[in-house]
Amino acid sequence: MSAPPVVIFGASRGTGLEFARLLRAQDVPVIALLRGETGRAELDALGVELVHGDVMDPAALEATLALAPSGYRIVSTLAGLAPDGRWIDEAGNIALVDAALTRPPERFVLVTSMGCGEMAPHRSEAAIAAFGAVVDAKTRAEDHLRRSGLPYCILRPGGLRSQPATGRGILCADHAIHGFIHRADLAVLIERVLRDPSILGEALAAVDADLAHGPNPIQAVALVP
Repeated sequence: MSAPPVVIFGASRGTGLEFARLLRAQDVPVIALLRGETGRAELDALGVELVHGDVMDPAALEATLALAPSGYRIVSTLAGLAPDGRWIDEAGNIALVDAALTRPPERFVLVTSMGCGEMAPHRSEAAIAAFGAVVDAKTRAEDHLRRSGLPYCILRPGGLRSQPATGRGILCADHAIHGFIHRADLAVLIERVLRDPSILGEALAAVDADLAHGPNPIQAVALVP
C-alpha cells in the first residue's frame, strides 16, 4: 500500500526542502505551496506537486489542500516575515490551521523552535534579546493549533545546522534542554513522527544527542524505527 501524501508548507528551503527530499526518495507523494521561485527547480525535479501562491491567501491554501486525498498529512516549517511585517511563523501557521479545519488531515506536524511554550522559562536573556519576538510568535501559533482539535504534534528544534545528517537526532520531553540539530536529522525525525501514533498531542524538543545539554539527564523519546 502506498504511503499517504504529505502537504509541506515551507518546502522551498531549509528543513522543509530536506524533508521533501527525504519523502521523495521514499516515493511518498508530496504537495507544496510555493510563493516564489526559490526551490522550484529542485522541487520540480523531485516530482513534488506544486501550487503557486501565498500562505496568507485563503484561496491558495484551499487550492493546495484540495489536491490532497483523504488520509493526507500536513507538515509546516513556515517561518519569516511577510511583506506587511507580520510573522509568517504566527499569521501563516494560524491561517493554515484554520484552512485545515475545513479539510482535516490525518496528522499536522508543526515545526517551531526551542524556547517556545513550556520551554520559555528556560530561555537565556541573550536568547530572549535575539529571538524572543519570533519565538513568542511561534508559541501563539502552537497555541492555536493545540486549541484547533486537529491531530497534531509540535517539534521544537534547537539551533539548526546545514551539515550532512549525523543520525544522532533525538526528541526529548525535557523543557530545560538546549542544543543544536542538523536539518537533515530533523527531517528524519519528522518522518518518524508522522508514522508514530504515540506522539499525537505532544510538543517535543529536537536535538542532536551529541550537541545537547541541560540541567537534567538527556533522555530520548522512543519512536518507531
